[in-house]
Amino acid sequence: MIRAVSFIVAAAMVVACHAQDKTQVFLLMGQSNMLGEGKIGPDNVNGSLGFAVKTEHKYEYLWDAKNNSWAVRDDVRYVFTMGSGNATFAKSQLLHNEWMTVTGKTIGPELGIGNFVGNFSKPKVMILKGCIGNRALGWDLLPPGSEEWDYTDSKGNQWTYAGYHDSPEKWAKGTKPKPMGWFAGEQYDGDTERMSFILSNFSAYMPEEKDYEIAGFFWWQGDRDRYDGGLAERYETNLVQLIKTLRKQYNAPSAKFVIASLGQTPMGATGTEGMILQAMLNVANGTLYPQFEGNVGTVYSHPLSMGGSSASHYGGNAETYMNIGEAMGDKMVNLMKADEKYARYYH
Repeated sequence: MIRAVSFIVAAAMVVACHAQDKTQVFLLMGQSNMLGEGKIGPDNVNGSLGFAVKTEHKYEYLWDAKNNSWAVRDDVRYVFTMGSGNATFAKSQLLHNEWMTVTGKTIGPELGIGNFVGNFSKPKVMILKGCIGNRALGWDLLPPGSEEWDYTDSKGNQWTYAGYHDSPEKWAKGTKPKPMGWFAGEQYDGDTERMSFILSNFSAYMPEEKDYEIAGFFWWQGDRDRYDGGLAERYETNLVQLIKTLRKQYNAPSAKFVIASLGQTPMGATGTEGMILQAMLNVANGTLYPQFEGNVGTVYSHPLSMGGSSASHYGGNAETYMNIGEAMGDKMVNLMKADEKYARYYH
């Protein structure tokens, strides 16, 4: 009798455990890298996703051979909202809202990311992306709490750069700034608010699921900042602030954070691109940032890129987006494997 009761109690605990499982939400942010310009077709053109999958037999999990069509994952939901600045959700675009599959004309890193975290997660997964192209971390995407800073350029000119909600982007130090029709952090405000709108209406975008937790953040950006010495020099400070702010804003202190570098930038690069790469590597260095030890990771993308640069969207080569997406997903999985908090949620 005691054994029977114990079995019932144990079974009830298992049921309760599964009842508490929450959809794992991963937020994807950045600029055109994250937006994605990898071409899906034509199938006969080397560099397209169709060619990579159907001719070169890469990324085979994307293809459903039985039905001779792109595979559909019924455990990974992909939602993508895009708007300029702080436009409301209603005035923005909902570009994707489906179980993850290959659809449309282009891809970003979400397919590779979704495959890795989807395979790892017992609960269902939502890949929630909010971004638009040509946005700088040090200006458009500047997170709350960021302060003004000064910078002296190569010609000896001194500039003051905007803090959060200041305008314009920069002005001659010691002068009075004249606001423009845009302010620091306007894109950050819009991207996070649009994603928050989806989360506040979660069941409408994640069928049959009611509860979620923010499990991780993915960041692929840096192209816009590399054209300005002040933004590049400040990138590390701004990236640290971004990580802290997103975790606080989404009440997700344990959420892991994965960064990808610009594909064209090799180790040892100098100038602004070297500054940005080093900033991305530094924030994942537990010696420099003990608070990020084991919960922030950076993917060095140069060996994964098939050529081209972030400015030219890597020539639209889908393999670049797939390779870097897979590496970002793998990095996230490894960070979560090492955290006991997530042990029961994952295979």
